[in-house]
Amino acid sequence: MQQLSNLQFPSTEQIAAVRAYIKQSWQTLSRSPADILAAADDSKIERGENAPWLVYVSSKEDRLTVEQSLQQILSKEEFDALEVKTLPADISQIQEHGLLYLPGSYVVPGGRFNEMFGWDSYFILLGLLQDRELELGQSLVNQLVYEIEHYGTILNANRTYFLTRSQPPVLTLMVLALFEHTQDEQWLQSVLPAIEKYYTFWITEPHLHPETGLSRFFDSGTGPAPEVISDEKDDAGRTHYDRILEHYTTQEIAGLDVYYDSASGFTESFYQGDRSMRESGFDCSHRFGLFNLEITQYLPVCLNVLLYQMEQDIAQIYQILRKKSLGKIWSDRATKRSQIINQLMWDEQAGLYFDYNFVTHQRSQYEFATTFYPLWAGIASQKQAEKVVENLSKFLAPGGLLTSTNVTGNQWDAPFGWAPLHLMTVQGLSRYHYLPQAKDVAQRFITLVVREFEKYGAIVEKYDVVKCSANVSDEIRFGYSSNEIGFGWTNGVFLELLSFLSL
Repeated sequence: MQQLSNLQFPSTEQIAAVRAYIKQSWQTLSRSPADILAAADDSKIERGENAPWLVYVSSKEDRLTVEQSLQQILSKEEFDALEVKTLPADISQIQEHGLLYLPGSYVVPGGRFNEMFGWDSYFILLGLLQDRELELGQSLVNQLVYEIEHYGTILNANRTYFLTRSQPPVLTLMVLALFEHTQDEQWLQSVLPAIEKYYTFWITEPHLHPETGLSRFFDSGTGPAPEVISDEKDDAGRTHYDRILEHYTTQEIAGLDVYYDSASGFTESFYQGDRSMRESGFDCSHRFGLFNLEITQYLPVCLNVLLYQMEQDIAQIYQILRKKSLGKIWSDRATKRSQIINQLMWDEQAGLYFDYNFVTHQRSQYEFATTFYPLWAGIASQKQAEKVVENLSKFLAPGGLLTSTNVTGNQWDAPFGWAPLHLMTVQGLSRYHYLPQAKDVAQRFITLVVREFEKYGAIVEKYDVVKCSANVSDEIRFGYSSNEIGFGWTNGVFLELLSFLSL
């Protein structure tokens, strides 16, 4: 394996060029009611020729008032290209999909992802704060709070076909990161009801596993994910589902009848698993069974560490607001969760954290970079952290961190690396004082991003960290194979890693 010493770390001038690109990109990637026509444009859904773009307004809003506000900021031609509707109480009654209205500015990831995504927004916010885009960062967080208040939860993204699922919970991380800059206690108090409502979403059924008190990913929708049918196609016009079907029919796979019937096609269990793995943000890999279809049977390391962190964050918020007794309730919850995580998910022999299958009562043995999350959150003991770090070499590649140790043709497996997992790992290593290792991972990824930026003039969503390349499409067999440019969370993580390295 090629080592970092063979890769030239970028110069100050090279890094400055990427910084300038990122600074400019925040405006390119931002959306507001004034840009609602651009935001409504959705490549992931088929639309009739000359049909208006649909915008749905929460039933808690007055649709006519929203229409009037849009008419004041849009040209007549722009407004006439939209159709504003009230979101039905029963979302299964939605006949045509569209954008979910948000009243303020937010930032989209880029490329085909032209909407506000749940967990992307945390890494985007970190970049905005590094770039002193405080007003845009404040609005971004406020839109996530608005989603909870008006659409029930933080959504996978603000489109109607995402109403049945959320994404990894990072809201309190965002709230506290923003508060660090504003010190606005009145605002902090005002968002607490939404925070606790969002927490409840994750710790009640169907997300809650009552026997352990831990949580799982679970999409409440049925049938195929609409965006897959319309958009996740390869050069031959095959969707993700078509390619899985081909895999099923050409391979000998045990237990296939749960997910596929030769007479009627994919079962509802297949679609339940497929949709739920999209809530995880890791779509897709073989981490939770083949194509992640067994995900609803698993208590994931990543989700439960994030919920531990959310409990700690809420405790901190109550401490800031001088409500120490309430803070203790939340910190006690966090302590209990951390104990269960270590009991069920820590594998002493392997020296890694694994997801826990509550049906088989066994830990998965699928090595995945989320094993570093307990270090990031401070759940691991020093001895546990030491064992995890001894396994770092399994994930290390010339361009950074492998997502998993398995090559499967899925984008959330080897040889691919993603910005969020680099940041969580670097911060986890640093927290336990493994600074040389943390700096090494950060430097590898920064070097890769800069090198590929100079080739293509853009920052992208994911990288082959083995070949040190952004040219990944030919290697991805399942899901969507495109490598989207922009790119929100890579931008944010790049700036955060530079700050970590004091650059």
